[in-house]
Amino acid sequence: MTPSEPTLAELGERHLLARIRERVPAGEGVRLGIGDDAAVVEVQHLAVITTDSLVEGVHFRRVQAPARLVGRKALSVNLSDVAATGGVARYAVVSLCLPSDLPVDWVDSLFDGLLERAAESGVSLVGGNVSRTPETIVVDVTVLGDTQRPITRSGARPGDIVVVTGSLGAAAVGLELLDQGARLGEDGELVATGIWTESSADALTTCLRAQLDPRPPLALARAVADQDLAVAAIDLSDGLSSDLAVMCRQSGVGARLEASSLPVSPAVASLERARRGDPLARALDGGEDYQLLLAVDRGRFAELAELSGVWGVPVTAIGEFVEGAPVVTLKYASGERELVPHGHDHFPHRGDHAGA
Repeated sequence: MTPSEPTLAELGERHLLARIRERVPAGEGVRLGIGDDAAVVEVQHLAVITTDSLVEGVHFRRVQAPARLVGRKALSVNLSDVAATGGVARYAVVSLCLPSDLPVDWVDSLFDGLLERAAESGVSLVGGNVSRTPETIVVDVTVLGDTQRPITRSGARPGDIVVVTGSLGAAAVGLELLDQGARLGEDGELVATGIWTESSADALTTCLRAQLDPRPPLALARAVADQDLAVAAIDLSDGLSSDLAVMCRQSGVGARLEASSLPVSPAVASLERARRGDPLARALDGGEDYQLLLAVDRGRFAELAELSGVWGVPVTAIGEFVEGAPVVTLKYASGERELVPHGHDHFPHRGDHAGA
């Protein structure tokens, strides 16, 4: 440890909080921000509230994830939840649980990422908390937004089209690449290829960024909500097979998917071909894509497709919702099978499969 990199124990809580407070600008609608017992903010319409945590050793490892990208992801995963409800994120509070021997520079870099992502998305950081832990970092973010017409997971109807935004599978492959020694730097540039060669650099970068710095389609989600183009929505955080099963259960419908229609990330397809893996399995079960899964009236899909071109986010019809039990089937050229949810579960039942 050099003198230019003091630890939190050396800096102290009071000076850490002052350091953070000096960096955070007051945003629109903030009546009372950081520095008081609670924030006071203006909220329009219906309030949308969500919270999520990134826990060291569960969601990231310091040796694999630059602090700046941890900060960006910590806010992005919450923004994705707000977007899936048709809301617009306005404010965020950040609670940090930090070991006392953590370098202050790590916290500075974390806030570099948090503040960048907040500025990009129009979110104001208005408060939070700092606490000491024995050794594990926890970054907990709560986001407050608003919406006029919330979109739920329970509105899908028989005959509606199953639609996903973007491409799938890259984040799950990115997690494996980190375990194989591939790395991004603080600015999201590829700094190590791990067991892979430089010829795979573009695909590696795509997958690592999908894992470490996800970009939910926030602008498209807002436009979809404004034009009432989706009757149900959920963000793809646990994996398509799991998240679609949730939507089917809550809507009381089943679904049939076309395997050939799934938008597998080209980077995933490239890397999986090289190691004789299964790109389709990554798209179905991988998780952490932070794209949107939508139920769309068949007569309005053309409007959605046109809107996706405006915002530069592809949308793909991958099947339809059907009457009956909340079961998802996947159709191949050779036949059809039931799609069993194999996405991420923090607390899987014995015998269940938990994704990465």
